[in-house]
Amino acid sequence: MDYRALGHSGLKVPVLSFGTGTFAGTGPLFSNWGTSDAAEARRLVDICLEAGVNLFDTADVYSNGASEEVLGAAIKGRRNAVLISTKTGLPMCDGPNDAGTSRLRLVRSVDDALKRLGTDYIDLLQLHAFDAATPPAEVLATLDALVRAGKIRYVGVSNFPGWQIMKSLALADAQGWPRYVAHQVYYSLVGRDYEWDLMPLGTDQGLGALVWSPLGWGRLTGKIRRGTPLPPESRLHETARFGPPVDDERLYRVIEVLDELAGETGKAVPQIALNWLIQRPTVSSIIIGARNEAQLRQNLGAVGWKLSPDQIARLDVASAVMPPYPYFPYRTQEGFARLNPPIVG
Repeated sequence: MDYRALGHSGLKVPVLSFGTGTFAGTGPLFSNWGTSDAAEARRLVDICLEAGVNLFDTADVYSNGASEEVLGAAIKGRRNAVLISTKTGLPMCDGPNDAGTSRLRLVRSVDDALKRLGTDYIDLLQLHAFDAATPPAEVLATLDALVRAGKIRYVGVSNFPGWQIMKSLALADAQGWPRYVAHQVYYSLVGRDYEWDLMPLGTDQGLGALVWSPLGWGRLTGKIRRGTPLPPESRLHETARFGPPVDDERLYRVIEVLDELAGETGKAVPQIALNWLIQRPTVSSIIIGARNEAQLRQNLGAVGWKLSPDQIARLDVASAVMPPYPYFPYRTQEGFARLNPPIVG
């Protein structure tokens, strides 16, 4: 397993991390992701640690806290061997202070997460969504206090607009408060919007990307093909409406190239899709999920090898989409490339 710095921080994270939305799944979304109990979760954690995957990502909103509880049980007795990333900010209940990132909500949410996880500190706390109702100074001062209290080690965001991240980073620098070092984002071969604005921001400001849904909300698992119906067992029947939309024609173009590369490399379609992401700029870790041991072991096979430059280029072409305004100078990919040379690193 390779390890990378999480943005411009000293924390090293594995290039693959494990998302625990599949733990104790309840409700219309999470029950379709997975329903691993503590014993099953512990086995998946065992496999991850054997492979060098020591970062586990969760959130308070995942099955209303049950994911954090199961993760806490699965890592009991080996807290020092793992890194815990959790998120807060999305609605948990219907009360006026049960959503957002106010001081009241953040302090209460962190204390509740610590209890559910069975630990006294969180390695990485991320704000799950931008809260327009709370001043950035209130958010950052509260995070600073939580860091000073030893309850959290690093801070990050998830699903934030670039201009709000920059605003908060400037304020953190001015006040000497902790900077965000991570941005948890949706990024895949069929979802490349991250590249237009957030990737350059991450490069410039030292934000490491933690990639969620790297297989395009379950569309790049190797089970979908042009001209064939969605497999009966696909979770997309129940969950597609919750996730980012994908243009079917573009999806099929990408899948067809993935199939070609699977024949050339002997690797599975999802392994190829993940390997492409591993080589993208700013990516610190890709969050993989698995409902069972077989899925997990297949995803772990995305590391230890590399697609060739030619193979990457073919995937780039198949997955390309015209950048939105104002990122499409002269309305051509060529014009955009001349004014915005590729980011390396």
